[in-house]
Parts: sequence; structure tokens; C-alpha cells
Amino acid sequence: MFDNRRSPRGARRRVSPLAALVATTALGAGLLMVARFSPPSDAAPRISPQYLALQPRPSAGVLTGINIGFGASPQRGGQVGVAAAPVAVRYTFDGGIQQPITDLGGAFALRPLAQNGGTLSLVPQGNGLAVQYPNRCTLLRERQCPRAILEGTRDDRLNPGTRPMQYGASILMTHADLSDGANVFQKGYSVGGTSQFKLQVDHRMGHPSCVIAGRTRIYRAEPFMDVADGMWHNLMCARSRNRLTTIVDGVERAWVPVPPTLSIANAEPLRVGGKGPNMGNDQFAGRVDDVYLTIN
Repeated sequence: MFDNRRSPRGARRRVSPLAALVATTALGAGLLMVARFSPPSDAAPRISPQYLALQPRPSAGVLTGINIGFGASPQRGGQVGVAAAPVAVRYTFDGGIQQPITDLGGAFALRPLAQNGGTLSLVPQGNGLAVQYPNRCTLLRERQCPRAILEGTRDDRLNPGTRPMQYGASILMTHADLSDGANVFQKGYSVGGTSQFKLQVDHRMGHPSCVIAGRTRIYRAEPFMDVADGMWHNLMCARSRNRLTTIVDGVERAWVPVPPTLSIANAEPLRVGGKGPNMGNDQFAGRVDDVYLTIN
């Protein structure tokens, strides 16, 4: 039976061992429930797949091209510089047709250039978009062929000089897309006493190749394999101090030695899909995605 009498003022209240045990057990249970049901303070919020599925996707469609004349050319002249610090540029083309085509940092913009009604389109690829180039032209007169490329503006920070570098892209081609030359990504030219780095799919056998050109000699690493099989392939060119390597889907396939003193510096912009929109541009046909350049 409980004693309901009040203790005298100042007297010390006694607590039975049983009551202490009950109180301790209740407190521990409360702490356990807090630990079990309270999320950690640093937990990242979870976004439901249903919410992500409802978000608007970038718009596919035809890019608005600039039809230029046969005599148009980018700005040249003046002293040509080279990269003074490491540079990383990557284009995913996932912004949609309403957005400018820039790299992931919002810089190094590319613009569509076209002749004879050539068009570039952004088409779905995975969770993003890729660039669809004009079909291979079969007209007898090349002058009448539709042509279209992506072209940047002159930026000497993208000249690697003698620095190590990696550049490449993902491509999808079929044998119907092949020709004697199909340039994927480049800066500069291999002739005319200038310099160049380039990724291409040459010949009608679908061979990918990486090219570096100095003022007097061209170096090409070409594996004897066919990438025009209707599947996506990741192509990478890696220039180290003294060699150029072609890497296909993560595997080294070919390499050539290059002089450590070979410097790549030109006044040309980055170009994707051809060396220009004019005749003889080695027009690419097929799809391109994830174009990148890294200068170390």
C-alpha cells in the first residue's frame, strides 16, 4: 500500500530500487526510439523516381543553323598562344534546342554552320541528347551536298602546345555513313604549315584514328577495327610526352611515337563533325555525343 503522507519540509525523499529501475528502463526506451526514428542530421533528402519522371526533359529537334557562303572563315591573324594552365571542356548536348550549346561550365560555345540546307538535330540518347548529322551525300556534284558542323570561336587556351592531352567523343555510325573521310572532332589543319589534333573515322572500313600534325609531319594512330556497326563507341585520343594512343571503348588499340617537342598551336576554332562547312570538309555522318578536350 502506498504512503500518501507528505514528507516533512527538508526531508530527503526515498526512492525504492524498483521505481528507479522502472524510470531507467523508460528513459532508455525513449532514447532508443529517438535513435531509431530520427533521421541523421546529415542524411541527403531522397527524390522519388516518380517526381523525376515528371520533370520536363530537354527538347529534341532541329538546331537553327547559320547558312554561310563559301568564302566565310573564322578570324585569324596575330600571335598564336597556347594553354597556360590545365583546361577541361566537355559537351553533352543535353541542354535542348532552346539553349546555347556550351560545355558543362557554360563556356566555349559552339554554333551550327550549314550549307545547301544541311541540318543538325538533337535526338534522344540515353537520358540525354546527341547530335544527328546529315546523311551521307550521294549526289554526283559535291558542291550541291548538304553540309553542317558545329564550330566554336578562336580561343588559344585550347591550344595544348606540347602539354599532354586527351580528347574524344562517343559516336554511332553505320556503313552507309562512311566515306573516305569523316571528321569527328578537331582543331586546326594537317596541311598548310599549321598544326592540328583530330579524331576521325577514315576509309570505308570504319577505322577510327587519332591524328596529331606538326608543321611538317602527320602522326596517325589507326587501329584496324570497324566501329561503323550501328552501335555506340567511345573513342579517345591520348597524347603523352612521346606517343599518341587511340583508345576504343576503354581499350588501347593503336599508338605511334611523336616527338616531345611537337607543339600544337593554331588560330582555328574547335569543330565537331567536319573541318568546315565548305566543299571537301570531310563531313561526318551519324551521331555524336560527349565530346571532350582535356589539356593537362
